[in-house]
Amino acid sequence: MDQAAARLQVSRWTVYNLIRSRELASVTIGRSRRISEAALLDYIARLSEEGGT
Repeated sequence: MDQAAARLQVSRWTVYNLIRSRELASVTIGRSRRISEAALLDYIARLSEEGGT
């Protein structure tokens, strides 16, 4: 979670909100929540498309 927050340059709370709103895909393994590299790149690509860059 912290690595995803650092990569996106947002707070950990923002990452939780993105997961909760289903904008950022994640999986639960045991009690841990994991975000795949592919899910992170997909989210970044969608942001780029929305921003027009």
